[in-house]
Parts: sequence; structure tokens; C-alpha cells
Amino acid sequence: MRKDPDVADFTLLWAGLFGHRPENKLKGLVVWVTGASSGIGEELALQLAGYGSRLILSARREDELERVKRCCLERSDLQDEDIRVLPLDLLERTSHEGKAKAAIQYFGRIDVLINNGGRSQRSLCLETSIDVYQALMELNFLGTVSITKQVLPHMTQRGTGSIVTVSSVVGLAGAPLATGYSASKHALQGFFNSLRTELTDFPNILISTVCPGPVQSQIVQNAFTEEVHKPVAAAGNQGHKMPTSRCARLMLVGIANGVKEMWIAQQPFLLFYYAWQYAPTFAWFITNMLGRKRVQNFKAGLDADTAYFTKPKTS
Repeated sequence: MRKDPDVADFTLLWAGLFGHRPENKLKGLVVWVTGASSGIGEELALQLAGYGSRLILSARREDELERVKRCCLERSDLQDEDIRVLPLDLLERTSHEGKAKAAIQYFGRIDVLINNGGRSQRSLCLETSIDVYQALMELNFLGTVSITKQVLPHMTQRGTGSIVTVSSVVGLAGAPLATGYSASKHALQGFFNSLRTELTDFPNILISTVCPGPVQSQIVQNAFTEEVHKPVAAAGNQGHKMPTSRCARLMLVGIANGVKEMWIAQQPFLLFYYAWQYAPTFAWFITNMLGRKRVQNFKAGLDADTAYFTKPKTS
């Protein structure tokens, strides 16, 4: 693992330097990854396959899951039967019990559930339909909680397992253009932090939340806008964001070492985590200043994700 001092919190960095290596700790484990058809989920699947983990890959797009499976098989020693493609729609909660049973029955167990499915948002509150907020909560929060509730009894019965949920930096602090997305991630943080304390009688069950900053993925292309079915006009340049492979590697290091909360981001975003944690008044000042710039750039038609690095247009 690269020894970069500026990409993760101190606990995760320590784990990367001195802790268990994921290729040893995760080998042979059964891992169910949701949102596995692209982005972080796809990269997690590829790396886990390389470690020798057996996989259940879920998302809505079965054709993309099959593509990811083929890539996993090409880059690993796994056999076809070591990877199960299991199409899943987080919004169809009535199907989740059956999906979880199918996942458990295929390998006989689930060692790790990685809740990675969800969508982001790029729109101003004043212009956003309430239906978008409902969709974000239904998908990001309730969909994730639903799958978790189907898998958790299996883990408590066995007395072991890991439930890892991809939250966001905006699950710790707010950000403009993401009011609904941020709310859904705050909800996940609250839910899993509370669940962790309920499971103190099960010390071998890990409840972990991952809070990435900007990462190169398709999350922007798939983001909600002002209306539920209105696509993002342009995804913009992602060159300044953390490579997906780097984020996934750090996540797997955290899982292998039982890290309960992971902060993963390049600077200056990682600094914001610590500012919000230890100096919230200062953090509000910086957030408001940069947030105003981000909104200005968004209104000017510039790439919102590079707004912190780009001056707004002037007439």
C-alpha cells in the first residue's frame, strides 16, 4: 500500500501501514457488493476477486454485472461458480427478502455485505422537486436499511460478519447542491452508528461506514437533478478526484482491520473532515465561503465538482 499521508484518517492510515493486508484477511470470504455495476462497486469487485474472495454482485443492470463478472474472472483465479450475479433494485423492498435468501443459499453464508448502491444529487434546493428528496431517501437510506435488515439476522445467528456502508463526506457535513443527498447520508450515519451500539453483544460483527470525498466514478452522471427523470447536463472533468482504485483499496484495508468509520479523501477535502470534527466554527466559515463559490459556478454553468478550483465566469 502506498504511504500517502493525505488520503485517509489516522486510524485507516495506521491500519494500512501496520495492520492486516486485505489480500490475506479477505481471501475466501463471501462478499455481497451492491451497486457493483460501475464505479466504486465495480472496483471493489475486481480487487476482491484478485484477493480470492467469492462474490455476489448486485445492481439493477444485469448486463453490466455480467461484464464486471467477466472482468473479475479474467483478472483472478476464481471460477465461474465463485461469482454470482444477483440483479437487485434497492427501491423494490418487497423483493429484498427473497434476494437475501438467494444470496445466502448460494454460498451458504455471507461474510461481508458492502452497501454501495445509491445516487447523488446536483441541484439547488429552491429548484428541486420534493419527489427528488423522496427518491433519494427511498433509495439511499431505506433501500440500504432494508437489505441490511435482511442480512443482519444471518450474521447475528452465526455471531460473525461485516456490514460496510458507503456514506460520504457530506454524511458528516453539508454541501451545496446536495441537500437531499446529504440528508440521506446523514441518515445512514445515524442509523449505523446507532446499530453499532445495539450490537455490543456481538463483538465479531463489524458495522463500518465509509465516508469518501470526491472519487472518479459515474455517480455524477447518474445524479438526480431538479426533477426525478431529468439527467445531469454534463458530468464535468474528474481529473482532480481520487482514483477509484485507490478509494477501493483503502476501503478493503479498513474492512480487513475492522475500522468502524473511514475517512477517505485527497486534500483539501480531508482537512474539512478534521475541521468539522475539531473546529466547527472555523469549518462553517470555510464551508460557507467555498459553498458560495460552488453555487456561483453552478449557476454560471461551470463544473460544480471543480468549483473549488475554478474561478466563476465574469461578464
